[in-house]
Amino acid sequence: MSFWRAISAAALLATAPALLAGEIRLDARRSGYSFMGPDTRAMQDDDSSNPGMLFVLDGEALWTKRTGSADKACADCHGDARGSMKGLAARYPAFDKALARPVTLDQRINLCRSNHQQAPPLPYESRDLLALSALVAHQSRGVAITAGDDPQLKPFVEQGRDLFMQREGQLNLACTNCHDDNFNNRLAGAPITQGQPTGYPLYRLEWQTLGSLERRLRSCMTGVRAQAYDFGAPELVALELYLMSRAHGLPMETPAVRP
Repeated sequence: MSFWRAISAAALLATAPALLAGEIRLDARRSGYSFMGPDTRAMQDDDSSNPGMLFVLDGEALWTKRTGSADKACADCHGDARGSMKGLAARYPAFDKALARPVTLDQRINLCRSNHQQAPPLPYESRDLLALSALVAHQSRGVAITAGDDPQLKPFVEQGRDLFMQREGQLNLACTNCHDDNFNNRLAGAPITQGQPTGYPLYRLEWQTLGSLERRLRSCMTGVRAQAYDFGAPELVALELYLMSRAHGLPMETPAVRP
C-alpha cells in the first residue's frame, strides 16, 4: 500500500465513531519504544549500535569548542555537561522570561550562542545543532519528563492541545486521530504510536539521520496535505510543549531509534 493510500485509510479509520476514544489516560501512556520490534529496540539499547550516539559524540566536541566573537565554549559557563545538563531536557520547552514565551531546547542553545558567545545561530536541523541538542538531552536519559509544570506555560500548553485536536489539510485529519484513536494499528507498514516525544532528537531509519521533533511534526503535516509551519514557529513550539506535557512522567530516552 502506498503512503497516500495508507494515509487515506487512516482518515477513514479516524472518522469511525467506535474508534474515537479521546485522549489517552495518564496511566495508559506509553513510549514509542514499546511499539518497536526487537531489532529496533536492540539498536536503541546498545550505545555501540545506536547511530544517534555519533551525534552525541559530536556534541561533546562542540561543547568544549570556543566560538563566536566572545571566544567562549559551552563548557566555560556550564562545565561538564554530564552534571550541569542532567534533567534539563526533561523540562523543555521552558518559559523564557525575557521573551515571555516558551522556547525549545534548540532555541535555548541558539539563544546562548547569540547572548553569551556572540555567535550566529545554528540552522534548524543542522548537524551541529542536532549534536548539541542530542548531547544535552542525552544527559536526561532515564529522567521523568516534567515539561509544562510551570504555571506560566499553561496558555501555551492549551494552545498546543488545541492544535493537536484540530483537523487540518486536504485529508481533514488531526494529530489525535492517529495517536489517540488509532495507536496499535499500522500505517504504511509502520506502527502507529501514541506520539509520546520521549527520545528527541532521535534517529529515524527512514531519514538515515538524527532529526528533531519539529521535523517529525512538519512531516506529519505534509502527510495530511496541510501547510507545514516554519521551523521555530510559535505553533510548532506550542505543539512540542503540549506533547512533552502529555508525556509527563515518562522517562527520556535520547537518542531514541525509530523506523
